[in-house]
Amino acid sequence: MRFETVNPASGELLRTYPFFSPERLEATVAQAARAQREWRRVPVEERAQIVGAVAGTLRARTRQLAQIVTQEMGKPLREAVAEVEKSALGCKYYAQHGPAFLADQVLDGGPGGDGNPANGHGGPGGHGGLGSSGGPGSSFVTFQPLGLILAIMPWNFPVWQVARAAAPALVAGNGVLLKHAPNVPKCALDVVDAFEAAGLPPGLFANLFVDVETTGALVRDPRVQGVTLTGSTGAGRSVAAVAGAQIKRCVLELGGSDPYVVLEDADLDRTVEACTTGRLINAGQSCIAPKRLIVHEAVADEFAQAVVERMSSVRVGDPMAEATEMGPLARRDLRDGLASQVARSIDAGAERLTGGETPDAPGWYYPPTVLAEVAPGMPAYDEELFGPVASIIRAESEKEALRIANDTSYGLGAAVFTRDLERGARIARTHLEAGSCFVNDFVKSDPRLPFGGVKASGIGRELGEFGIREFVNVKTVVVA
Repeated sequence: MRFETVNPASGELLRTYPFFSPERLEATVAQAARAQREWRRVPVEERAQIVGAVAGTLRARTRQLAQIVTQEMGKPLREAVAEVEKSALGCKYYAQHGPAFLADQVLDGGPGGDGNPANGHGGPGGHGGLGSSGGPGSSFVTFQPLGLILAIMPWNFPVWQVARAAAPALVAGNGVLLKHAPNVPKCALDVVDAFEAAGLPPGLFANLFVDVETTGALVRDPRVQGVTLTGSTGAGRSVAAVAGAQIKRCVLELGGSDPYVVLEDADLDRTVEACTTGRLINAGQSCIAPKRLIVHEAVADEFAQAVVERMSSVRVGDPMAEATEMGPLARRDLRDGLASQVARSIDAGAERLTGGETPDAPGWYYPPTVLAEVAPGMPAYDEELFGPVASIIRAESEKEALRIANDTSYGLGAAVFTRDLERGARIARTHLEAGSCFVNDFVKSDPRLPFGGVKASGIGRELGEFGIREFVNVKTVVVA
């Protein structure tokens, strides 16, 4: 059994990597556990400094890493370069802010305050700021590492997804076991190497070439104290079931069928640019890409025409070429599955405005596609289409548009487009059921902002202050 790297632009087999033997796996996990026991004793400022140095290592290797990303999963080279640079920014962010996020929170007045915790100050019911801890009559909250965190990562952003999971976990004092996607094994090796080259203790952040069954055994391993997974909703359910049986912390960032609501007063030029850019990044292979474009009927015809013009003009080709705007999909089975979803939607009554035909050429290419007249019961309405396919759905009013937007089992990202910013903020805050809601822009992740979903799109949060606290023991300490 082995992992294989197949170039999605040509179908050529590039590399193979054998699965770990049971002996090698045990030795790797044992070394990570030993390294973590030492790492947790390192002051958080020193841990952060080392993670900050990873940013420099990534930047120095940007071109090299980006080329591996493009070879293994087909992302255009310029997008791969941007991904590595963003990963460096994520490491730098947690190096700068991680110690403050993990600083003790001291309660004023010590435990009980004046003996009445309901008085609003002092004691466990009170409110205090940051400060020194440990003196007589004090109480404080401290954030302590859990142990080893198993990171089950996807292929679509093979550097960024790993960095954004590993950086906060390591700053918090944990160790990380990386189980990356089978089609990006060289990315996994190179990212781990970049961390170690920056000064991370050997073995603390370890790559594992293992199969699905072994991954389940790792979730059950008592040395693993938390699991973070980015992947499909089905994979999330499976991991959550195993982690739940072991009473282990897990963060799940799963699928999405993101709705973008285009209201009658939207700036259409800006809206079309945002919707098509968001749909085409990474050939549409993003959980937070806009999948359902829900458009007020007053502007639906003009909007659809502009979207078709933009999608039809995209330069699809060799992902290594600087002029290429969109490369192939990452795997043949993914391309074929997307083509089936489109075909079944058309058979059910959707109208193909552009694209929708698989090219007879090497590689796993699929053209930018726009479907109209999309309705419930079609894959283009009910399912996540993980590729460059936009579904346009008409709505008679704002109320109907919001109903359609929330008519999904997913809840990862959403957007609303309107010239009335107060209206847009109200809709984003109150009415859209998603973990990230944007006004007049496409949804994107940012190291500073918490990221995650609701409903079948996952539990827990990555990034920001919330992300670094997912895999810590929030411990209360009272000194009488």
